[in-house]
Amino acid sequence: MTILWFKALHVFFMVAWLAGIFYLPRLFVYHASTEEQAVKDQFKIMERRLWWFVLPFAILTLVFGLFLIHSYGMDWFRQAGWLHAKIMLVLAIYGYYFYLFVLMKKFARDANTHSSKFYRFLNEAPVFVLLAIVVLAVVKPF
Repeated sequence: MTILWFKALHVFFMVAWLAGIFYLPRLFVYHASTEEQAVKDQFKIMERRLWWFVLPFAILTLVFGLFLIHSYGMDWFRQAGWLHAKIMLVLAIYGYYFYLFVLMKKFARDANTHSSKFYRFLNEAPVFVLLAIVVLAVVKPF
């Protein structure tokens, strides 16, 4: 029964975290498109608050994922090839999340060098990684 709670909480915090990950680059799209300083300043506040709001979800996603691995045991972990691939993709998502932090800091200094088109692509890229993670976790192809 404990494993089911760990799974439920892992999925819940992952969904909450990914919602923020999908929305933050969308804010960057709009931020990069504006020339008005008052609007830029408002985006800076929204971006900072969103990044820090979803940080606990990122941490709790990791914590409950580790609880799951521990609950299933090391023999299971060694044999779960799909999980090794999923972990690599999850590490990429964490890298992406911290890259968003770097970009947010550049916006905070009014030092953005990318176009809104760049941020549109950046906004869509994690969708494919999420699809791969879900397929690995549900289908367990290897």
